[in-house]
Amino acid sequence: MFETDERRLAQWERRVEWPLTGLAILFLVAYAWQVLDDRSTPGLHVVLEIVLWLTWLVFALDYAARLKLAVDKRKFFVSHLFDLLTVLLPMVRQLRVLRLITVFKLLNRRFEDRFRERVGIYAAGVTAVVGLSASLAVLDAERHHPDATITTFGDAVWWTLTTISTVGYGDRYPVTWEGRLVAALLMIGGIALLGVITGTIASWLVSRLSGVEESVAEAEQSTLAELRLVRAELAELREELRATKTATKTATET
Repeated sequence: MFETDERRLAQWERRVEWPLTGLAILFLVAYAWQVLDDRSTPGLHVVLEIVLWLTWLVFALDYAARLKLAVDKRKFFVSHLFDLLTVLLPMVRQLRVLRLITVFKLLNRRFEDRFRERVGIYAAGVTAVVGLSASLAVLDAERHHPDATITTFGDAVWWTLTTISTVGYGDRYPVTWEGRLVAALLMIGGIALLGVITGTIASWLVSRLSGVEESVAEAEQSTLAELRLVRAELAELREELRATKTATKTATET
């Protein structure tokens, strides 16, 4: 019964994988449109807001469905606590920028295994998504504050680059608590991102080296087998020569 239920959970995750990935991309596009087109008409703003909340609702329903299908709900709750936080926190208006964390997590879960062997593509993709999300979030939180130093998308991108690379020029910095929250998450995420990329590269190198070692071992085994065969043939030739010499010697003496 336990294995059957766990298979149901795995089947559910496989079934909704592509739809959720599409919704995550739609979510990111709608949020970017809403942030970058600050002078959009009220009607368009309402449409984009509806799209954002509907897609977020689907994410919340997915979490609820997975929780229901999980056999050990306590274990699922503990191991997926971050998922729960990304669902609950954006319900607070001031924390709506955290909705992008859900998008990033879904996209990363979808493409991580597929691009793990292509380290460069995976690293560039993750960095681009994190950078874009952070730029949009900090711009959304900062630009309407009277003391803001981040008022354009270019400012936000520059701030993201200097923050995620740990350079920190200090010419652009968040002044609102929402912007500082984004900054803290980006700093932590930047460190984690470097760790993930390093681990991915190390894993890729280990798998490559393991393949090389296996090939070398197979080649050594093949070489040893050939050497044994050559030695056996040489032994046979020695026996034949010895027999020939003995026969020749006998014939000569006779």
